[in-house]
Amino acid sequence: MRVLLSTYGSRGDVEPMVALAVELRRRGAEVSMCAPPDGEFVDLLEREGVAHVPFLKPWRSWERPPTAEERHQRVTDFITAQYDTVAEAAEGCDVVVATAMSQFVAPSVAERLGVPYHYVLFCPDVVGGLDGRGFTELFKEPLDAHRASIGLSPVEDVSEFMFTTHPLLAADPVLGPWHGTSRFEVTQTGAWTLSDDRPLPEDLTGFLDDGAEPVYVGFGSMRTVGEEGVRVAIEAIRAHGRRVVIGRGWAGLDVIDGRDDCFVIGEVNHQRLFGRVAAVVHHGGAGTTTTAYRAGAPQVVVPQAGDQAYWSGRVAELGLGIAHDGAAPTLESLTTALGAALTPEVRARTTAMAAEAQVDGAARAAELLLSGAA
Repeated sequence: MRVLLSTYGSRGDVEPMVALAVELRRRGAEVSMCAPPDGEFVDLLEREGVAHVPFLKPWRSWERPPTAEERHQRVTDFITAQYDTVAEAAEGCDVVVATAMSQFVAPSVAERLGVPYHYVLFCPDVVGGLDGRGFTELFKEPLDAHRASIGLSPVEDVSEFMFTTHPLLAADPVLGPWHGTSRFEVTQTGAWTLSDDRPLPEDLTGFLDDGAEPVYVGFGSMRTVGEEGVRVAIEAIRAHGRRVVIGRGWAGLDVIDGRDDCFVIGEVNHQRLFGRVAAVVHHGGAGTTTTAYRAGAPQVVVPQAGDQAYWSGRVAELGLGIAHDGAAPTLESLTTALGAALTPEVRARTTAMAAEAQVDGAARAAELLLSGAA
């Protein structure tokens, strides 16, 4: 079977699809993947041996989320950036699986080819619309304009067009359970996690070995946290007598002074790192939240956008850490949140739940897709 995977988004939208690709190939499928050409994604797909069909425009080139007034144009731009690439890559494929912003092009590609299409959700809380507005209101106009240009009929229900009525939910059933709705028949597979056996860099290992467990702070692809945000985080962590590991991320976070209690990292094995820290302060992306959960690390989530408010709420509800109220913490608010997360009770809770975490989501999804049961 030939399978095309397509995703246009940040690392949290790319890495799970690579995990699926690995499991599909393990079962004999021929897999290729349309994904952004950002360097870290190129390296990731090459490391795992997944055939990469790059889009022309890097994900980092989308500098900021659109305003409400800009959404129609942004959808048109996303379609332009992807459609030809996906359409060409899908020729001869037996099934198309998509997520993230590929939701605007992959269904039309599959329809034109007459092959099955599957959509992947990474969060159960994204199917209802945005800012109180339904997806048909938000996206129908640019979708219909594009479909007319390729000889397809208008979309009747945009949610059903993008997600299908039977989407896959690639989220841990404890961390992100499906809430149920009559509109969708969801198959929850568990989170799709790419196993990472890479050792940590020697200098990072030396820093970790040279004292008590530090606190990690990083905001992934979020560029909303700058110098003041990292200063607040570092000082809040120091207030608890802890050292700091700073994830540089797409915002380019860095140290604020010359003290040797901070260590800045780029792209490293978070699965291994999070098992060696006292807590993880982060933005609440699905991938980071799940990795910290599986590592048994207490979390302080400072949500910045999108589904991150959902994940911060789940962390708090499950007793895995603290959901910070607001995207821009003060020294006082973050110090308080960290104090609550660094208690023995929270550590005991995270350790116990990590031992029960499901780890075979991508394998289960691959079986469903190849058997036709998805």
